[in-house]
Amino acid sequence: MRAYDIIWKKRNGGILSREEIEFFVRGYTAGGIPDYQAAALAMAIYFRGLEARETADLTMAMVYSGDRVDLGGIRGIKVDKHSTGGVGDTTTLVLVPLVAAAGAPVAKMSGRGLGHTGGTVDKLESIPGFKVSLEPMEFVEAVNRVGAAVVGQTGNMVPADKKLYALRDVTATIESVPLIASSVMSKKIAAGADAIVLDVKVGSGAFMKTPEAAFELARAMVDIGTMVGRRTVAVVTQMDQPLGYAVGNALEVREAIDTLKGEGPADLHELCLLLGAHMLQLAGVVADVQSGTERLQQVIAEGLAVAKFKEMIVSQSGDPAVVDRPELLPRASFTREVKAEQDGFVRSIDAQEVGLAAMMLGAGRETKEDHIDMSAGVVVGKKVGDRVQPGETLVTLHANRQEKLAEAEQRIRSAYRVGAERPSPPPLVYGVVTAEGVRRF
Repeated sequence: MRAYDIIWKKRNGGILSREEIEFFVRGYTAGGIPDYQAAALAMAIYFRGLEARETADLTMAMVYSGDRVDLGGIRGIKVDKHSTGGVGDTTTLVLVPLVAAAGAPVAKMSGRGLGHTGGTVDKLESIPGFKVSLEPMEFVEAVNRVGAAVVGQTGNMVPADKKLYALRDVTATIESVPLIASSVMSKKIAAGADAIVLDVKVGSGAFMKTPEAAFELARAMVDIGTMVGRRTVAVVTQMDQPLGYAVGNALEVREAIDTLKGEGPADLHELCLLLGAHMLQLAGVVADVQSGTERLQQVIAEGLAVAKFKEMIVSQSGDPAVVDRPELLPRASFTREVKAEQDGFVRSIDAQEVGLAAMMLGAGRETKEDHIDMSAGVVVGKKVGDRVQPGETLVTLHANRQEKLAEAEQRIRSAYRVGAERPSPPPLVYGVVTAEGVRRF
């Protein structure tokens, strides 16, 4: 078997066998197949695509290229949740304790952020003392004891994906649905999940810009999960404006606490109920999504969700006092309110520009080596459909470097479009994809 023959076959529209895919992934990971041949295959896949079976085989070949997490010691069905990324995407901070409080174990491995804001582990590290590095046995014990734990990705998981993604990034082959789907799912499967709930974002602040593209990606990932024996559900959700109000690490932790108390933004609350209900259904805790939603509403109302977050913080060496005294979280030295300059209604918000403004203030990383300012970020004051008058606050900027505020303000002003007519707010959820089919809302 030769790499040349595999590239030639896919370039001409052929269907690769499992053996051919495994040969190529093993060879590329080990260094026996050079970058230029891997780039050629990636480009052939970009133009020719992969069938569902090929995509599943590629996914599993990447899973077996490195370490795999064994969660067998955790009681119950382990359900993972993954978001394809967004601005102010605070859902994991809410869902982990919320779903655990409702009776499903949540063993979550998350990465650090690169881009708009920090990743989930960055956000949790804004809690004084919170420890995201646990030994495998500690991780399992924490989930069995508390019901939930979140740790950073460690070891040599899916090295084939890391290597291939870096290559795709510089060869204009990122926007390939089968390659995106296999990249996401390889990490989820290697992390030991029994079932997976996917939050596929669409809009100006997301990688997928149209609902059609998002549904295509969702379908591909659900097909992979189904083919390799993981129950998988994908929810296609809107990211044409930030989710909730907070964008930034400590700011999002504060908003997550409010949401766990039942006092958070309506859109964040609604989405967490939907995603969490699917997690409970896949975990076998409830029979259907409606029952899951009712169960989650109950644990919030009874104070069990926020109590579970406290337990989780204590379990991972953090200071639980932040739950009742959020002023203990990192706070920026400077704030600036970006005021509206005209009367009307917020017609649209470019979520990506808001995210880039937060990154500029220090809330995210441009490179992996960058230091994150846990206190930096933005808090949205007006969202799409809201009435605004001159002098009202559109956004509040939080920073420790005063010189960054002016440039961030310009980004915010470019992100907002105000007009005379009130628009209809964009739908929060576009639909759900399961193994049985697609249901659009």
